[in-house]
Order: sequence, then structure tokens, then C-alpha cells
Amino acid sequence: MGISRDWRHKRSHTGARRVQYRKKRKFELGRPPANTKLGGKRVHAVRTRGGNTKFRGLRLEAGNYSWGSEGVTRKTRILTVVYNATNNELVRTNTLVKGAIVQIDATPFRQWYENHYALPIGKKKLVTSKAEEIAAAVAQKSKSVQKKFEARKANAAVDPLLDDQFSAGRLYAVIASRPGQSGRCDGYILEGKELEFYLKKIKSRK
Repeated sequence: MGISRDWRHKRSHTGARRVQYRKKRKFELGRPPANTKLGGKRVHAVRTRGGNTKFRGLRLEAGNYSWGSEGVTRKTRILTVVYNATNNELVRTNTLVKGAIVQIDATPFRQWYENHYALPIGKKKLVTSKAEEIAAAVAQKSKSVQKKFEARKANAAVDPLLDDQFSAGRLYAVIASRPGQSGRCDGYILEGKELEFYLKKIKSRK
């Protein structure tokens, strides 16, 4: 039969069955969902209307994620899907769709934070040896660079909920791109009220 996006096969609002006055048309076609899974990158190009191309992400394992409050974006691995408002089945099968809540690897963001602020992050990371190691590295820098680090420390505070996640090495993030359309799985790290909201949802689902 094929997937069609027309309205002619539907009954009218009064319940009358519509008369079929023409066949299906190419511009009414639909395509099966991509159901993008976690795994080694596999993207197919699909020719679309007007000679344009969509990139059907079949399997993806990494994406560009933004840390909004710090204005930083890094490419990082996607570890697992933890919540989807639409359907629990998409969580069980690790299906990547827009709006899904995923856990990503915190390492690239931790490295950036430690280089930028010259401070360790994550409660488990706050061991004296780590702090001493960073302090020793900063001491070797010029006076102007040391001044710069001191000035940055005024804005180095991190949300406690985010700090806990850095300890575990996994951050909660939301997918903002459409993997089945663009072949990319990009998004942003959850923070503040939005993070609190989704943590409650994740706990209530378990």
C-alpha cells in the first residue's frame, strides 16, 4: 500500500465516507520511521522532493552537546537513553529521537572546566592530590595568566545537581536535533529547573 499523508481516505467530520476521485500522488508520500539506535555510526542518504537530501541516522554513538550556562560545546559519546515522554518502549530499545533524555560522557566538559577555571569539578574529584596538581600547573604560568584564573574563579560555581553528575562521569542531556532527518544527534546539557523536572520524572518511572 505505501505510507500516504493524504486526507482523502479519512471520513469527513460528519462521519460520511469520502468518494475516491483520484489515486495516491507522489507528493503525498510518507516514509517509514528511522528508529535511530545507539551504535556505530550508520547514516543513509535519502533523495527527497526537489532533488534535496535527508540523512537518515540508523545508528549513532556521539553528538555535539552544549553546556548553556558556560557557553561551551563539545563532541561527546552518548551512553544511554533514560527518559522519553512519548513512550517507555523507546527508552528500553535505546531509540534516539528529538526530545529524548540521554546520558552523555562528562569527560570533555570536565577537561574544559579544569583547564578554564583551574579548579577540579565533581565531589569525588575534589581530592587534595588533584587540587595540588592543578595548582602546581597554574604556578608555572605567568603572573598575567594567574590573574586571569583568579578572576575566572568568581564565576566558577556549578549547580550542585550538575556537580553530582560530574562525580559519576555522566551528564543528563536532551536531544535537540532530529536524528532521522539530519543524521545528527546534537543537544544540550540539562540544568536548573529543567534538570529538576526531568530528575523527578526519571525517578517516578523507575
